[in-house]
Amino acid sequence: MTEQVATNVHWHHGEITREDRTRLIKQKGATLWFTGLSGSGKSTVAVALEQKLYELGHLSYRLDGDNIRLGINKNLGFSAEDRAENIRRIGEIAKLFADTGVITLSSFISPYREDRDRVRAIHDTAGLTFIEVFVDCPLEEVERRDPKGLYKKARAGEIKNFTGIDDPYEAPEAPEIHLSTAAMTVEEEVNLIVDYLKTNGYLGQ
Repeated sequence: MTEQVATNVHWHHGEITREDRTRLIKQKGATLWFTGLSGSGKSTVAVALEQKLYELGHLSYRLDGDNIRLGINKNLGFSAEDRAENIRRIGEIAKLFADTGVITLSSFISPYREDRDRVRAIHDTAGLTFIEVFVDCPLEEVERRDPKGLYKKARAGEIKNFTGIDDPYEAPEAPEIHLSTAAMTVEEEVNLIVDYLKTNGYLGQ
């Protein structure tokens, strides 16, 4: 599914460089990849972070799991193969956003390390930054929250291939940022991420 099928195609370089775009918008592009169980708070912290970055005068854009599955990935299900393709496509899109200088906030369960590592490799090959953000929340807590009622349905056998119930979740082993959402407020999480971005030079001078 990831093999190059079209032939006689070549990357067309323009006159404006990544460095030109960085100077223009006064920030450095990067992808923050929020991974964690459904209901762990990935989208919540990404929305709050997007708002905070806007207030600080920085451009970001959210790529959210459900939103993407309503559009470009509407033809994919939740089998291991479809999950892999879902993440691959998002990785390529996130790479393009980051290349423009945008701080890209990608919120996806992305349960398999191999798939996340593949997205990291896509960024590494392009000379772009991939920041893995582990939104860590115990299964019992996300089941208690269950904002969409999905865990209840999964436990009842109404949803198959549900991560954390009958499909595995492989937690990051060395994420750049580790959020403990059962112990931290959203504000604390956002501040931690913003401090990381400032310290590492993604928000300009």
